[in-house]
Amino acid sequence: MDKRLAEEKSAPWMSVPRWAAANALTLAIVCTALELLAGVGYRLGWWSLGNGFLLLRYAAYGSIAAALLAFADLSLFVQSRRAVWMAALALIIGAAGAGVPAYYLYRGQHAPAIHDITTDTTDPPRFVDAVALRKDAPNPLEYRGASLAGLQKKHYPDIAPVMLDVPPPEAFTRALAAAHAMGWAIISEVPGDLRIEATDTTLLFGFKDDVVIRVRPAEQGSRVDVRSVSRIGLSDLGTNARRIRSYLKELQSRR
Repeated sequence: MDKRLAEEKSAPWMSVPRWAAANALTLAIVCTALELLAGVGYRLGWWSLGNGFLLLRYAAYGSIAAALLAFADLSLFVQSRRAVWMAALALIIGAAGAGVPAYYLYRGQHAPAIHDITTDTTDPPRFVDAVALRKDAPNPLEYRGASLAGLQKKHYPDIAPVMLDVPPPEAFTRALAAAHAMGWAIISEVPGDLRIEATDTTLLFGFKDDVVIRVRPAEQGSRVDVRSVSRIGLSDLGTNARRIRSYLKELQSRR
């Protein structure tokens, strides 16, 4: 113990990394919490979407600063074991806090400015019961036609209907079960029209996107088409295409 105290007195600068590690860890935790709060606050009506995004941006900057401080602390100084663990944890949390917004930024730069995706661009499934729920939504449900279809084909060429070798009533039952498995809020299920409508809510900001599923008779059984439309935002960052892919995969797994 005396030897350790003597070393610290002879090299007082060695206590600096411990403080730096603690500060980096605190900053990383606070900024990560603010990133989560950005979406929660918007969902609770505490601030506008623009302010939520602004908070998310500055929290991401803080996460980057925390990660850089932790990296410098680990790289430049000889430290105690506790300081090493704090700096390492700060680096991990800070990198994660910066990485998530960076991922969405990357998606935004590479995704087309569309928010309406369907497996049938010629005759897209039509919403009926979701219309009333979208009366205040900035995005309309009218399909934009050839221009939208062209963008979808260019960026999401794999989005296509699924053929099931079962009669339409059974295909409808499978489609409904798959929609429930996705965790969507079912708006309506109309066996007579072979139509299902649902709403999916995104995790962080709670954006609501509406989905309509249509089943039609086909030569070999049934054809299932899906359409997913965001209520807000010019670009969906690829969310609707991923949602349709996930749903069709779930549907095809039900035999």
